[in-house]
Amino acid sequence: MPEVLDANPYDALLLLSFGGPEGPDEVVPFLENVTRGRGIPKERLKEVGQHYFLFDGISPINDQNRALLDALRTDFAEHALDLPVYWGNRNWAPYLTDTLREMVADGRRRILVLATSAYASYSGCRQYREDLAGALATLEAEGLEPPRIDKLRHYFNHPGFVEPMTEGVLRSLAELPEEVRAGAHLAFTTHSIPVAAADTSGPAEGHGDGGAYVRQHLDVARLIAEAVREETGIDHPWELVYQSRSGAPHIPWLEPDICDHLEALHGAGVTASVMVPIGFVSDHMEVLYDLDTEARAKAEALGLPVRRSATVGSDPRFAAGVRDLVLERAAAESGRRVTRCALGALGASHDLCPVGCCPARTPKSAAAGADSPYA
Repeated sequence: MPEVLDANPYDALLLLSFGGPEGPDEVVPFLENVTRGRGIPKERLKEVGQHYFLFDGISPINDQNRALLDALRTDFAEHALDLPVYWGNRNWAPYLTDTLREMVADGRRRILVLATSAYASYSGCRQYREDLAGALATLEAEGLEPPRIDKLRHYFNHPGFVEPMTEGVLRSLAELPEEVRAGAHLAFTTHSIPVAAADTSGPAEGHGDGGAYVRQHLDVARLIAEAVREETGIDHPWELVYQSRSGAPHIPWLEPDICDHLEALHGAGVTASVMVPIGFVSDHMEVLYDLDTEARAKAEALGLPVRRSATVGSDPRFAAGVRDLVLERAAAESGRRVTRCALGALGASHDLCPVGCCPARTPKSAAAGADSPYA
């Protein structure tokens, strides 16, 4: 019999994600949810929705969250962790407020939240907390007693997140033609955000020059590149690059864009590249479109061999990492000794976001609408 694990004082885990349409008729209503309050014409939303229509109007994000739910429930059951797992979305069914209403009806009073965004930024962390606060206020207005909710810390440097991605890079390198494999560059990709939002990401004392958002991504990229070097004996050059920019051209966003980067690699005589989407938990629409469609088309036009490595998705190691984060936070809340697991130079992130962390200083883009916390 496995040791019974103690998640007290928590009685449930909520998987909180962005949401996405699951058919062509849902695309525009979904984008209306994402852009609510910004007065975007429906014709513009249809234009933005073309990415979805290329895939029959179906975002893969919901199925990927269902797979992650199954992986979490399986891992918890195998390790005797008695903690039910629920799922809610910010912008599409199952909606966050509906899920919290269900949890209250089930008697859940202390809830941990796993957001499908691993890094610090307004849209990747604080906005999720604002949505949670709004949902709790709705429940209270309905006469329900809202539960207490705690969000799990950022997990960008947890082994359960880093190790599956490292393995994915090794697989992708092995898939390249042998004659170009040793010279392949690694392009670590994440969602571009406004420079102002990056500079103010993380605790206030660390603001400036990309803030925690850029530092955290760079640390993960170094970890993976070093692990690849140890495994292969080859020091593959690498760079952190960006994708999925949206918004007015006059507002500075993080650069270089992945397509521009591939063009620069080709111009410099680089023979191959592996695109590594470290900024994303699953292979959702922005990975499928911006990397597998646009960036791959750019590489083919250049004659540059590329591969795209996998995100962590529902990898059992990621599920095990979430279990570790749950037990860590439960121990901290109960006053028990806590061992925080983190790789790299930055250490484990904070449990409670400090005052001034990731303020909302940049308006959301009118062109946003893909499966991303940055839309």
